[in-house]
Formats: sequence, C-alpha cells, structure tokens
Amino acid sequence: MNYNVRGLEYLSYEDSLRELGLFSLEKRRLRSDLTAAFQYLKGAYRKDGEGLFTRVCSDRTRGNGSKLKEEGFRLDIRKKLFTMRVVRPWNRLPREAVAAPSLEVFKATLDRAFSNLV
Repeated sequence: MNYNVRGLEYLSYEDSLRELGLFSLEKRRLRSDLTAAFQYLKGAYRKDGEGLFTRVCSDRTRGNGSKLKEEGFRLDIRKKLFTMRVVRPWNRLPREAVAAPSLEVFKATLDRAFSNLV
C-alpha cells in the first residue's frame, strides 16, 4: 500500500505536514495531552483522578494565572508520565487558552499558539 499523498512523495516529512496543514506527531500528542488536562482541570474527571495536578498558589501576575506545580523526581522514567509531560507546556500557555470557557475555544486558542511555534 502506498500512503503517500499524490504530489507530495518527494517532500520531507515536515514539508508534507506543512503542505497539508497538519502538526507534527509530537505536537498532536501534546495537543491531546493539554486537552485532557484542560478537561480535568475544568472538572470533567473529578472522581477518576482526584488530586492529579497541584495548582501553584501565587499572587504573581506573570503567566497564565493557572499554573501547575512541577514535581521533582529522581527517576527519569517518571518524566514520561502524563502529569509530568503536561505541566511545563501548560504553564507556558497564554492566559486566554487557560481561561477558555469551553473546550472548543481552548482547542482553537491552542491551535493558534501552536501555529506561532512553526
């Protein structure tokens, strides 16, 4: 089977994605992780993962205002866990993404933020 899109066979992976208007696999995974974190923090999964994230209590005005605490672990394998993968990118999100009233608005804001990274 040939999975190439006609006319894009000779382009690199990054150029093919850009031509099709898609994000890389890493960005799509991060988008999915951040979407799940948004839903959790808005109360969608209250019973399943009680206390999954710890919010930072701070009166500082810089950043998105909904920072998560980054836990330090000695084992490298812990860095691959969902809660570890999400904290740093979440803390870097713009304020309008974190304070989005709905999942659709959050996704749209997140896509704009990702587009600026390309």
